[in-house]
Parts: sequence; C-alpha cells; structure tokens
Amino acid sequence: MSSSNGADEAALEKSYSVAPPVDVATAEELLREAKRIMDQLGVVFFLRQGTCLGAIRDKSIIPWDDDLDIGSILGLHGVTEKTIDTVAAAFRDNGYFANIECNNHYICVSMVKCSTRLDWVCYRIVSDSTFHYPGVRIPGRLFVNLKEIDFINAKFLVPNPPEEYLRFKYGAQWMTPKKLGFEKDILEMISDAPLPGSGGILRRFLGKLISSWRAGKLRVLDREGNPVYGAEVRIVGVGRFKTNKLGYTKTYLPDDDWYALVITHTNHEEVLYQEKMSPGQTYIYRPNTFTVSGRLCVLSTE
Repeated sequence: MSSSNGADEAALEKSYSVAPPVDVATAEELLREAKRIMDQLGVVFFLRQGTCLGAIRDKSIIPWDDDLDIGSILGLHGVTEKTIDTVAAAFRDNGYFANIECNNHYICVSMVKCSTRLDWVCYRIVSDSTFHYPGVRIPGRLFVNLKEIDFINAKFLVPNPPEEYLRFKYGAQWMTPKKLGFEKDILEMISDAPLPGSGGILRRFLGKLISSWRAGKLRVLDREGNPVYGAEVRIVGVGRFKTNKLGYTKTYLPDDDWYALVITHTNHEEVLYQEKMSPGQTYIYRPNTFTVSGRLCVLSTE
C-alpha cells in the first residue's frame, strides 16, 4: 500500500502518536463510504464515542476530533467474530490499511485512509455490559434496539437512547464541548476494581508471584530528569502504584494493550490517555514543561 494516500502502517501509527484533527470534509466522505461498505456486507453498526457525540450534540463531525468511531456488538444483529475478517478485507479492497487488535472486552479494527483513522470496535457483552476504552462500563441494553438518525446527509444508527449512552461515556456534562480535559472526566467515572473479564485480583496476584515476565516497571522523572519518590501511578483497570526512591514502581499488566494512566506527585498531575504497553517492559515517564494535558504515546522504554 502506497504511503502517498495516507493508508499505510506509518499513517496509522501517526494517528495514534500525533493525533492530528480530522479534516471534516474528508471525515464525512469516509464515514459515508464506511456506511456503503458495511451496508453492502449487511453488517449492522452504530456511531460511537466522539462521532456519536458530534452527531447528537453538534449535528456535525467535531472539528478537533482525531478519528472516526463506529461499533458493533458481537452476538447482536448477526455480528460474529467471523464477520471481522470479512469487513477488514472489504475495507482493504477500498484502499484502506486495516489492523486488527483484540482483548477481553472487544476486537478493534483500526483502518486508515487519506491519513484519517476509522476505528470499528466490536464489543463483547460481559456481565450484561460492554466495556469501552479505557474501561467505561455501558449497559448492553443500549445497543439492542438501535436508533436511526439523519447525519451528514445519510441515515446512521446510534445507541438508544443516545443521550444515555453519551452520559455513560462522557459524564453528566457531555453537552458541554471540551477540546481538552474530557479524559480526566472519563477516568474519574471508572472504578479502581479490575474490570470483569480481565482476570480479577487473584489472577493478578498469581501473575506477580509466578509469571515474573508480566511484572514490569515504570519510572517517573521530574522536569529536571530526576527520579520522583512517592509518585502515584494509576493504570486504569489495573491498579495504583507508588514509586520508590529511584523513581521506579513495579506494575502488572495483564496483556499487550492500550492503557490510560494518571501520574501524580506533589503539585503535578498528568493524564496519559493513550499508551501502548506490554507486560515485562520498563517504561519512563518524562513530564513536559509546557503542557500537562492532551499528550499521547508519551512513555518511552528503558
């Protein structure tokens, strides 16, 4: 796949690390194209996350959003795991680069074309709920009878009622536009308890005790590059950890996956909303002098 049309692995990686805002006209064209592909395959999908928020609140694509978000529910409306490879192949045939990742709560097909990422996430129903990144619990009942809306001169489905879905996803103030800072609102709604389906406390304890390769480290440095003692590292859906005198804390990651973190010490706090992390690795956190909000893929490996 040529990189000249923004449809390759490099374009996908850039969409994660740089997260440039979408070109609204291009995003609208790609969303309508996605609908055409999915409709031809007979795959039921709905608008989700920022795309749903823009459709319901603003009646438009949010201009500072960095991707397009659509979803389906495994086991509902005829969508199965076998559907996923078929859909990914169809998008590739239409000029997209497509990558498939999965965890205990969903399978994500990340597709990019014209340097614009479109994420189709197929959620599993666990304990009558779906779990949306980075661990937001949303009742499965909101996806059973989807609601049809008019959006960008086409018909799309959304969770029903969409207002309740958006309240679960973004909090009570979802109607208030937030270009920055919405990530903290989301994380504050997520419990520190392990997510259902992720193995629970016993698995994590045994993982630390027996599977030492899963026990990694994260080192927190200050703006001068010095280690921070007593910093709190919250890894959403995993736990809270404190750094030692050398700035290290031992962590347990259940899987190679994306994680959201909150780094807190003295008068400093930063939300790292999107970090790719693997079990057994050692990561370094370095703050930025000019910002404590909105950075992505910040951690480096030691």
